[in-house]
Amino acid sequence: MTVSPQDDAPRPAAGDGFSDAVTVAFGDARADLYGIARLGLAENGASGLAILFHGGEPVTVRAEGGIAADAPSSWDDVSAAGLDTETVEPLSAWRLHFAGDDASLDLDLRAVGAIAELDPEGPVARTGGMAGFDQAVHVTGSATVGDQRVAVDALGQRGRSWGAPDWDRIALARTVGAWLDDGLAVSLAAIRPAGAAHHADEEVAATILDHDPETDAPRAIPVLDPRLSTTYDADGRQTAAGLELFVDEEGFPRRAAGEVRCGTTLDLGRLTLHCAFFRWRMEGRVGVGRYDVLARSDGS
Repeated sequence: MTVSPQDDAPRPAAGDGFSDAVTVAFGDARADLYGIARLGLAENGASGLAILFHGGEPVTVRAEGGIAADAPSSWDDVSAAGLDTETVEPLSAWRLHFAGDDASLDLDLRAVGAIAELDPEGPVARTGGMAGFDQAVHVTGSATVGDQRVAVDALGQRGRSWGAPDWDRIALARTVGAWLDDGLAVSLAAIRPAGAAHHADEEVAATILDHDPETDAPRAIPVLDPRLSTTYDADGRQTAAGLELFVDEEGFPRRAAGEVRCGTTLDLGRLTLHCAFFRWRMEGRVGVGRYDVLARSDGS
């Protein structure tokens, strides 16, 4: 599909289990500040999740659900968990506000480059029951952590996702984003079917966002054969990762490597979220990114 501003609006419910969400993730290595902000809509109303790390430690984890939301026409009309957003220019610029007991955010987001789309007819979307798109963003503004004000100049990603995932058929879902200097970014999603045990059993889709070397025009390059390898600690949390991204059948892969900077684990009832931020290196450039694993708590 070609993404239009209408695709960014909240979607009408489409059957049991349908949900819709906008997620912003960002990392400022200089300030050692990383965060995730998610607003969602489902049949039981609006929900919000805010996670903020500073100095390598989580300083805010706030979740709220079941907030009344009467068919909003814009994400500007959705608030939960202290989160609010404002669209300044559709698909180009937004504001994000968060007010919590221990921290707050006042951020401006501006899209950088092309849009990475998850093919709704592809194996990842069919297996996971979700479709959507991601945009790399430049994030500026300020954060307050305790009594400390922190200036923010970060790389990040704004993502949209919608669908009805069936967790009876899914063992885990991975979301990987790498945001690097000069507008280079990678967006990857992977779904492991229930009963499968290894990375090799997962359906994986990835897109590289960069610029054409001849025209400097932004472009989104679908990855023909994306490969993700992961190292875990004793508790099963992701600590390092490598990407091999084959964009055609004959060439060498584009490679990236990352290691964890901070992370936490959230018990979401039936599901467990391992949330982590990474430092990434790719093709002589450095950056940051997220690597989340959402898995069934029963481990099957």
